Amino acid sequence: MYDIFFSESAAWFTIPAIIGTGVFFLRLVLMSLGGAGIDMHHDLGMDVHTDFDAGHGDATHAFQILSIQSIAAFLMGFGWGGIGALRGSGWAPLTSVAVGILCGAAMVWLLGIMLKAAYDLQSSGNIVANDTIGSEGLVYASIPAIGDGGGQVQVIVNQRQRTYNAVSVGPPLATHARVKVVGIVDQNTLSVEPVET
Repeated sequence: MYDIFFSESAAWFTIPAIIGTGVFFLRLVLMSLGGAGIDMHHDLGMDVHTDFDAGHGDATHAFQILSIQSIAAFLMGFGWGGIGALRGSGWAPLTSVAVGILCGAAMVWLLGIMLKAAYDLQSSGNIVANDTIGSEGLVYASIPAIGDGGGQVQVIVNQRQRTYNAVSVGPPLATHARVKVVGIVDQNTLSVEPVET
């Protein structure tokens, strides 16, 4: 077993494969646990600035062309692809290097595709008051006539029920009356009118 991985030219592929695989899976575990968000950024200008960002890692920072994760993926692909070509296929060392480089580049490309797909799954979950315009809901706390104060309404926005402060643009509205949102006063206060039945 030792001869397969470390004799002759095989060590040039085995060592990067072991290092790349170890670092790749370590970073993968840390990223899934939320501890891989420690990135170092170096800016060189008139003075030297070094920033350590210890925020939570996510897919937006997780993949950059020269990130630790992509370098580890390249080393892993290069090492295992090269050792497979050298020992598995019996190809010459120079041909095995070319195969290793292609496998490493393919691993970086696949990593980019996977992390982009993971990033595309994210959503903020925030609801802005503008999304409520045109929606119908129910009065939760009675709303006085226009200019006399406000109450509350419950509106379903993006398949979520939300309670907002509300003011009437017309007559007073009793609890459980059906209303339609016609405008917004601020991010937590809506203008509503009764729905004609």
